[in-house]
Parts: sequence; C-alpha cells; structure tokens
Amino acid sequence: MQPQSIVNFSRIYLGSLALGIGNFIASYDSVMAELQADPVVAEMGFASLGFVLGTAAIGWGISLLIWFFIARRASKIAKWILVALTALGLAMLPSSLATMPTVSLVVTLVITAMQLVAIYFLFRPDARAWFDSKGDPAADISTFE
Repeated sequence: MQPQSIVNFSRIYLGSLALGIGNFIASYDSVMAELQADPVVAEMGFASLGFVLGTAAIGWGISLLIWFFIARRASKIAKWILVALTALGLAMLPSSLATMPTVSLVVTLVITAMQLVAIYFLFRPDARAWFDSKGDPAADISTFE
C-alpha cells in the first residue's frame, strides 16, 4: 500500500511525462526544422528522424524507469537521481527557454512546475516513512494515514 504522497507523486510525475510527450509531438516540425538548419548538426546525423525519435524514446524510458524505482520499489537512490536530474534541468532551463516558441515555452514551464511539485511529495512525512520501510506493506500502516 502506497501512502497518498507517493500516489500524488505518481499522478503528477506521469502527467508531466504525458504532457512532455504531447509537447514533443506538437513541436516536432519546428524542432526538426531547427536541427536541419544547423549544418553541423545535420552533417553529424543528429537531425534525422531516427536519431530524434530514438533520443526522445530513451529519455522517456529513463523517466519511466526512475518513476518505477521510486513509486514501486521505494528506492531512495532513484529519488535522489530524480532530484539531481531536475536540478540539472533547472540550471539549463534559462538557455533553453530563450529559443522556444511561446506555446512550447509555456508548456515547458508547466511541465517543470509539475515535476517540482511531484518531487515535493517525495519529501512529505508519509513518503519518507514509506521510503524508510522500503515500501514494505507489513510496515505500520498508521504512518500513512
């Protein structure tokens, strides 16, 4: 049995991932045009359909793997990996926002806010107790109420 904070984390984190996939689909043409306009990127093959889709799929796979280890395996290591990756993303956000179209910019800011809220839930008392018990269903359930 998961505490409410972990349930909330899952909903918000997976929602941000779904929104990110939608944003990728909506902005795909402009991203490809931008990549193909750079001769160095195009020459290296980074502007190909396969490379862009493969890179995106690997990123989504890593995100789902992190979610799985946090929400299903109560991994503190995965939690801190997510925190570190989010901090890295926040550090790179200003330079990324400067080149985005308005709609993608707004969606990216919403996704970032959702990820920060999801991470917040990982540090709530019921989530901390759940991580400490390694997600053991035999742990004292009153902690989660």
